[in-house]
Amino acid sequence: PHRPQRRCSDRMKRHTTESGGVTRIQQSVLTRSERAVLNWLCPRLPQWVTPDVLTWLALFSALVIGVSYALSTFDPAWLWVAVGGYFVHWFGDSLDGSVARWRGIERPRYGYFIDHSCDCLGSLLMVGGLGLSPYITMNYALLGVIGYLLLAAYTFLLAKAGGEFELTHGGVGPTEIRVFLVALTISMYFAGPMANVLGPLGLFDLVAIGVAGLMMAVFLVQLAVTARKLARRDHRERVGAITR
Repeated sequence: PHRPQRRCSDRMKRHTTESGGVTRIQQSVLTRSERAVLNWLCPRLPQWVTPDVLTWLALFSALVIGVSYALSTFDPAWLWVAVGGYFVHWFGDSLDGSVARWRGIERPRYGYFIDHSCDCLGSLLMVGGLGLSPYITMNYALLGVIGYLLLAAYTFLLAKAGGEFELTHGGVGPTEIRVFLVALTISMYFAGPMANVLGPLGLFDLVAIGVAGLMMAVFLVQLAVTARKLARRDHRERVGAITR
């Protein structure tokens, strides 16, 4: 039967409401352009490309990226496989929820749980692979994973406590992070390991430390701001309940 076409994402809106009263907030540098691409792709995908297939494709590509980084120890050409893996990862990770919404087959609990569990595991696979490469020391690569997981924890907690699901932080979302990692990977190919730039630290160690520190700082700032906002909301609701 004919089904009216849906937008797989709100083309020009900042907020879209999900099931359960949680509001998705996505406002990043590339949001508008990315939404246009997703809106074009959703109706053109064959029916066998389901949200689950896309989610597992994203996780598999994260594994390929991590293994490629590790194999770059033996041949830097593997870095180009990692670059290609990021494009596949974007395809799967950006489209799984979009396709579900466009086809009207959302599974809010299962989709939320599986999608974001795979996101966290995928980040460990990709950045952990960087730590196995000759470009970034594992300790500093894992700092990046910690920074990412702190922001993820903030996002999940805010969805529960505040009813808002923030997909971006400071104008940066998953797509912008992938673009940065692609640029970093290409830089590693042309620059080489570049060890001992600052004492025992290599150039890309410094980059990893800087990015991890930035993510942790964003987490702490958002934590303080949101805690005050939620405290004021609780106070207003408590006063309102007393005066009724």
